[in-house]
Amino acid sequence: MNCPYCQNKIKVYKNPVPTVDIIIEVGGGIVLIKRKNPPFGWALPGGFVDYGESLEEAAIREAREETGLDIKLINQLHTYSDPRRDKRQHTISTVFIAGAKGEPVAGDDAVGAQVFSGANLPPLVFDHNYILQDYFFFKKNGYIGDQGSLINNCNYSGRGEKLP
Repeated sequence: MNCPYCQNKIKVYKNPVPTVDIIIEVGGGIVLIKRKNPPFGWALPGGFVDYGESLEEAAIREAREETGLDIKLINQLHTYSDPRRDKRQHTISTVFIAGAKGEPVAGDDAVGAQVFSGANLPPLVFDHNYILQDYFFFKKNGYIGDQGSLINNCNYSGRGEKLP
C-alpha cells in the first residue's frame, strides 16, 4: 500500500477487528439468534462495527437488524479479546446489556430469534457461553472483576500460552 500523497510505501498492520455483542433483556429472559452463516448455531445478537460508527451505534444497529427490536443500552458489560474467540479471525468484542419490549423477529444474518431463560440456554457458538456466565455473575453480584469466566476457565495468559 502506498501513501496517496507522497507515494511512499505504508506498512500494513494486521489488527484485530472490533465487534459488538448485545445481551438483550426481554420479559425475564435474554434474546439469542440462530445464525444463518457459519459458524452455525445460537449466539448473542451482534456483529462488526462499521467504519465511522461508535460501539453503541453498532450495538443498536446490529440488535435491530438481527432481532427487529429497538433496544435501550443499559450497561457495558465487558470487552472480550481472546484471539481464539472467533475461528474466522481475531476479533475484539465489547458486550452491552440492553433492554427491549416486544418479541424478537429474525432478520439480516439470523434465521431464528428467541427469548431464553438462564435455565434453558441452548449450546452457543463463539465464546458466548463464557460471556453469559459473566453476565449472570454480574447480575447476581454487581461486578465481574477478576471473576471473569473466560479468564478463569481458559487459564489464558493473553500471550498465547496456558497458565499453570
